[in-house]
Amino acid sequence: MKYLIRALKYFVYFVLLLAIILAALILLGLAEADPATLFRNGYDSYWQIALMFAVLAGVYPLFGFMKKDVLTPGEYAEIRPDVLSVMESKGYELEKEEGENLSFRLRSRAARVSRMWEDRITLSRTFSGFTLEGLRRDIVRIAYTLESKFRNNE
Repeated sequence: MKYLIRALKYFVYFVLLLAIILAALILLGLAEADPATLFRNGYDSYWQIALMFAVLAGVYPLFGFMKKDVLTPGEYAEIRPDVLSVMESKGYELEKEEGENLSFRLRSRAARVSRMWEDRITLSRTFSGFTLEGLRRDIVRIAYTLESKFRNNE
């Protein structure tokens, strides 16, 4: 269900982005407002563009989100303050803590809106550290920072 919701969000995002770009082009006088002249195939272009956006939105969550295991040696009580400081330095705030599992959200509302409220990073405790889940670009950045911090602490 989460995958379908993400795909629908990205479809709406792509459509809104195209609408904003076309509106700007029309307002600047760089394009005509008539769809018959705006697009090569006229009105048929609407369903073609919608189909292209649907395919792109359907595939993007596969590549845009990931899970990654991060090695963070030590007891949870010992490493928790360091994990919190890393996440705060990356612009995240603790949303909830359930046992040894943590969930973070971005502090900045503008950043949350730009990511369509898909800004949650979850850290699930494993035997050797944490499993991070969220947007790929954020997970890679945070995983590298956490591993570096705990490698330097040893």
